[in-house]
Amino acid sequence: VDPPPAVIIMGLNYRSHAEETGQPLPRFPVFAYKNPAAVVGSGLPICIPPCARAKPEVDFEAELAVVIGSRIRDASADEALDAVLGVTAANDVSARRWQGKKGGGQWSRAKSFDTFCPLGPSLLPLGTSGSATRSALQQGGSGLRIRSWVNGRVMQDG
Repeated sequence: VDPPPAVIIMGLNYRSHAEETGQPLPRFPVFAYKNPAAVVGSGLPICIPPCARAKPEVDFEAELAVVIGSRIRDASADEALDAVLGVTAANDVSARRWQGKKGGGQWSRAKSFDTFCPLGPSLLPLGTSGSATRSALQQGGSGLRIRSWVNGRVMQDG
């Protein structure tokens, strides 16, 4: 996987995750960046650096990755969807202590270690107006399914 120019993530973007972390649902979206060197292909090893090996440190979350295929700025919702190339699965790997105490609450460092963003294995094209994938994104991702596995065991399925 060639590194993209940017990996932008949105956190606490659904109620159950905010509740799980004991935080209120944010009034405005919470954004952070992952280092593009964190991107690797699906199924490749995740290399945990020595500074993040104390347990419980490393965590994972299955996420929907939206791949932007063309430049877009100051766009309407429909124009923004026109710039989407497709969607794929992402593993949002985090070193939780670096997200908190060690990283001063900065999410980007905790999520940016090399290999902490496996993507794939395939890209589902967004398609044109009326396509099922485009309609699902317009409805907040409803109907799209994401699963995560750790060492061959299904950990998330929804």
